[in-house]
Amino acid sequence: MQRFKDKSVIVTGGGSGIGRACAELFAAEGAGVLCADVSAEGLAESAALISAAGGRAETIVADVRKPDDMKAMAAAAVAAFGRIDVLVNSAGVFQMAHSIELPAESWERTIAINLNGTFFAAQAVLPQLLETGGNIVNVASSAGLSGQAYNAAYCASKGGVVNLTRALAVEYARRGVRVNCVCPGGVDTPLTAGFQFPDEVDADLLGRLQLTATMGTPHEIAVAIAYLASPDARYVNGSVLSIDGGAAA
Repeated sequence: MQRFKDKSVIVTGGGSGIGRACAELFAAEGAGVLCADVSAEGLAESAALISAAGGRAETIVADVRKPDDMKAMAAAAVAAFGRIDVLVNSAGVFQMAHSIELPAESWERTIAINLNGTFFAAQAVLPQLLETGGNIVNVASSAGLSGQAYNAAYCASKGGVVNLTRALAVEYARRGVRVNCVCPGGVDTPLTAGFQFPDEVDADLLGRLQLTATMGTPHEIAVAIAYLASPDARYVNGSVLSIDGGAAA
């Protein structure tokens, strides 16, 4: 398919995981892709993979917590491709901990990247999306739909992303911009590869985090994101799509 031929797509967190899978898929479907990330090494790897497959990719080292970086990201996409049609907000972090032991800086970092960063990126790109009739797909989480023990900061941030998605969808629906989000469960990415639970957890409280024998793959999430961003989803706005093997059911 070439659903994104001659379109321009920005992917935050494009240096690895779900973001990289999105960048590869959009490029394979004809888009020019700008990958933004704090990791220059990860960005170089993503760009090389896309280029080797015959796609078009540009990169920018940018921190979603900084509004000026997000404005520079939007300007770089316009400079490279002349327009912006899609923003995928995939940058994110998480750290499980007993809530009474969670350092303030960990709480603030999680909220700043996952929630503030999603808003700052949208804020920077929306003027272009209003011109192109484009759309935004945010990466929230199953943690944004139901409570998870030892995950207060992540749940709070992703719950915020879910309702931010709805707020923006309502605000811009009559101006031609759609905003949707996906809520993945456990996905096999570098973010989860080295993850460890905190000490002395209650295993019974963690039983619903993963109902299936295996985790999802970044490509499976990217396929859903590409659908939401495509013309096939013209009538889909403010939607929250769970991709979690039934964990939030």
